[in-house]
This record gives sequence, structure tokens and C-alpha cells, in this order.
Amino acid sequence: MTALPEPVSTGLTRLARRWQQLPLDQAVVMSGGLRAAIEEYAELVHPGVPVPRVPPAVMPDQLAVMLYDAHLAARLDVQSACAHLARLLAELAPPPGTPSGPPGPRTQ
Repeated sequence: MTALPEPVSTGLTRLARRWQQLPLDQAVVMSGGLRAAIEEYAELVHPGVPVPRVPPAVMPDQLAVMLYDAHLAARLDVQSACAHLARLLAELAPPPGTPSGPPGPRTQ
């Protein structure tokens, strides 16, 4: 089995971890960028074939499949894919000053 190139795999892992931390309502709002990436990579190897819509929780897995397909078809530009994943991750970053961990107890 052929693995994704290390830098792409690392970027995808970081994106998936951040995605899993998002509350569902935020994931739904942010899903447009991830959906566009999925469709972009699908178009490289499956032109004209519609990509099934999946729930937000499954979108990082669907992106992984599309990246893998593009890599196997020798259509994946590693540097571009890494930059694309980094941009997607940056879009998911919490606003400055927002705690990045789980919410703590409320204080009055």
C-alpha cells in the first residue's frame, strides 16, 4: 500500500484533529472550505463525477481519500497540497484570545 507523502499526511492529520475539536454548529459553518477542497482533489482524478455529500464528522476522511486518489494517480502536487491544507487549518484556528482547550467551569 502506498502512503501519502509525509508532509501531506502530517498536514491532513493536523487538519483532522482540529476539525474534530470543532463544535458541530461551527463545523457546519466551516464545511464550505473543506467541501471545496474535497471537490478540487476529486476533480483531478474523477473529472465530472459528483462527490457524495457526507456529514461534517466524515469530511476529513473524505478529503483523505481524495488526496490519496490524487497521489496514486500522480496528480498530487505535494507542495501545493501542503499549502492548501495549511490554509484550511488556519481558517479553523480559534480567534485570537480564545482558549484552545475545552471550556472550563463557568465563573460568576
